[in-house]
Amino acid sequence: MVYKEVPLPWMPSEKAKIPQLVEQQIKTEKEAAMLHSAKTPRYLHIARNQTNQWGHHRSYRLQVVSFAGDHLPESESVEKSISWARYKVALTKHKDEEQTSSSLYNQNYMWSPFVDFSKYIDDNEMIVNEDLVAWVTTGFLHIPHAEDIPNTVTVGNGGGVILRLHNYFNEDPSINSPDGVYFGPGPESDCEYNKMACLEKDHCSSTLEPFTYHGFEGVTVRRSVDSSFVLCVCLCACVAVTCVTGQLMIAD
Repeated sequence: MVYKEVPLPWMPSEKAKIPQLVEQQIKTEKEAAMLHSAKTPRYLHIARNQTNQWGHHRSYRLQVVSFAGDHLPESESVEKSISWARYKVALTKHKDEEQTSSSLYNQNYMWSPFVDFSKYIDDNEMIVNEDLVAWVTTGFLHIPHAEDIPNTVTVGNGGGVILRLHNYFNEDPSINSPDGVYFGPGPESDCEYNKMACLEKDHCSSTLEPFTYHGFEGVTVRRSVDSSFVLCVCLCACVAVTCVTGQLMIAD
């Protein structure tokens, strides 16, 4: 983002500076290695040669939510074991031998680490039209305070990175979701959008015949014990029918 000086349309004699978006293609690994102390571009895109119907490159956006704290000075001899922390974001050409940014064995001898991430970038290979790996260093600094007792809240105390689609589709793909919700003007009784307003016209299950139950019609009770038994059976049957009927209504 840069500021460009332009004359005011309603007062050409006066000028104003307005922000202007500037796009730049990064071609090498060193250019794509953004040091912790350097200014990070607002938008980081991994783009393809293909474009959408609007003429924009289909791409993925790397959105870093938060960055880690100050890094150990490179003049320290043990810094090589954590050289990955020098960079907020680094993009390298994919190599089978470059699987991790560090190693568990680095702690055994930090002055000559088993994996030195900075060497992935020192060869400065071209990254145009190559399979790329994005190395992102994210984190946050949390100083304990009284409100952390007994639990530290997660709101405001988190970090991460989001991989987002950017101009990858021609429009929001969620509009084609079968369970999407559409909001539009109109009364709640409108059957076009509010299907619950017209259940008799919108069924997701087969139409069943009306349920009828005649109880124990024609049954003669001879003893009181049998009568209590019959009453118990009747109550259980009614409860079961009520539950089934309720579930069918919710499904509709």
